[in-house]
Amino acid sequence: MKGVLETREVHSPALENNPLGDPARRRLTVYLPPGYAEGTQRYAVVYFLHAFGNGGGSWTNVSGFSPTVPDRLDALIEQGAIPPVIGVFPDAWTKLGGSQWVNSDAIGRYRDYLVKDIVGFVDKTFRTLPKAASRAVVGHSSGGYGALVMGRYHPEIFSLVGAHAPDSYFEYSYMPDLPKAATSLMKAGGVEAWVTELRQRAVATKVRGDDFPVINILAMAAAYSPKKGEPLNLELPFEQHNAKLRLDVWNRWLVHDPVRFVPKFMDSFRKLKTVYLDAGTRDEFNLRWGTRMVADDLKAGGVDVAHEEFEDGHSGVSYRFERSLSVLVPLLARD
Repeated sequence: MKGVLETREVHSPALENNPLGDPARRRLTVYLPPGYAEGTQRYAVVYFLHAFGNGGGSWTNVSGFSPTVPDRLDALIEQGAIPPVIGVFPDAWTKLGGSQWVNSDAIGRYRDYLVKDIVGFVDKTFRTLPKAASRAVVGHSSGGYGALVMGRYHPEIFSLVGAHAPDSYFEYSYMPDLPKAATSLMKAGGVEAWVTELRQRAVATKVRGDDFPVINILAMAAAYSPKKGEPLNLELPFEQHNAKLRLDVWNRWLVHDPVRFVPKFMDSFRKLKTVYLDAGTRDEFNLRWGTRMVADDLKAGGVDVAHEEFEDGHSGVSYRFERSLSVLVPLLARD
């Protein structure tokens, strides 16, 4: 037997009137395990947070060679590696490519969107076990970052966290993109001019590889250093005319770095059953190192941690969810 994917439309009060004008009504994909329709059983739930540059639909994109994550759920359940579980795939796409799953004055309230609107809808609509002990949150890259954000703020909602290559140690993961972004923004004539040109080109032709550092830095600035009145309501961490680092703004970013916030919010992380962390040894954004730092701090703080590394890079690693789900799902309360 296979699980079933259902698609619903969810209106989010948290996203109403968001600064980017992104829709408050979002498509939500839900995986219902084999036997769900025939029974009355209630199920634990895993929330999957997508990476930057993706949307909720990315989890079901079919590849000729690689199973989707819902396919992997089917296989794990069929093998008996995990008990049947509901999977929820919310959409946090924005006009800047993502939200980091945080509340931001420049992007919108995406943390509230998840913990209030999505979790509330799922518990009302499906046969869940509506308690933290029966909920896990997992994600990759910015989705992994979002999972750590949920551990920081919402151990009353989620008891298990799985973070694959989460954005961390910003000096290694983000700083290399700052001069690249400065170069492109200077050529374009500023933030608004660059964004306008990108949107026109994305429709007419395509987004190029060299666009990513710019859109990445703009999106992160919107998440970590929002400022009303500036272009796109964000403050860049460098001077646009010479790329000199603005330490006052950069320090605002560092407050949001898991390497910095995990030690400060250790009481929240101690309330979790387990935190799963991994990263590839060849991760192109150097996330192996920040992930190690976070794992070390959590272990030192008395948190139960499963930390692994594997021989691969940053992209095309959805197979790693088989490992995190095998560790986390059996720990979810089922009654």
